[in-house]
Amino acid sequence: MVFSALVLFDIDGTLLRRSGPHHRQALEDAIRHVMKLETTTEGIPLHGMLDPDILTAMLRRAGVSPKSIRRALPAIMARAQALYVRRCPDLRARTCPGVRAVLRRLHHHALIGLVTGNLPRIGWKKMERAGLDHHFRYGAFAGMAADRAGLARLAIRQALRERWIARQARVSLIGDSPSDIQAARANGIRAIAVQTGISTAEELAALGPDLLVPTLRELPLEALLA
Repeated sequence: MVFSALVLFDIDGTLLRRSGPHHRQALEDAIRHVMKLETTTEGIPLHGMLDPDILTAMLRRAGVSPKSIRRALPAIMARAQALYVRRCPDLRARTCPGVRAVLRRLHHHALIGLVTGNLPRIGWKKMERAGLDHHFRYGAFAGMAADRAGLARLAIRQALRERWIARQARVSLIGDSPSDIQAARANGIRAIAVQTGISTAEELAALGPDLLVPTLRELPLEALLA
């Protein structure tokens, strides 16, 4: 089936919120295991960041050289994902308001994918433990591109290459952070901002999203479909 709409979702703050410290702890413990360093995410503005960028910021703060970071990062990311997969709690009660209803309504009308700063196994594990994974055909995850705009670009190109969507398909990116809006703008697609993360309505509105809603409950389906 070829869809006339593609809807890309961020995860943290958009689909899930207050999902616990397990993700952060997996990043910290991965550095400890691989590098024998004690580091934390404290003081790092995590909102909207990609996991490799968070790890890099932690390592720089610990005094690790750029060359050593580049060499160690693949092993650290692999360890972080393995740790998180083992520790991830039940997240079914952590979905943001309106998420399940929107995904059910979109399921037969649009191609649905993920664009997230989570590493692949972490992102998919969150979706599995939240009971949402069956809604998503595919995803673009941290480590696949240098920034969120690049991830969105990869997701769009894959959907076109696989002929999952028509060339004229309406493409929307839904997220809770300024970086989601910026990623949509960089790709010339619709930016849908939702206020279920830590960004204020004023911060999101300042970037001029095509639509700003308090929660996904208020999102009109026709805004996403061609």
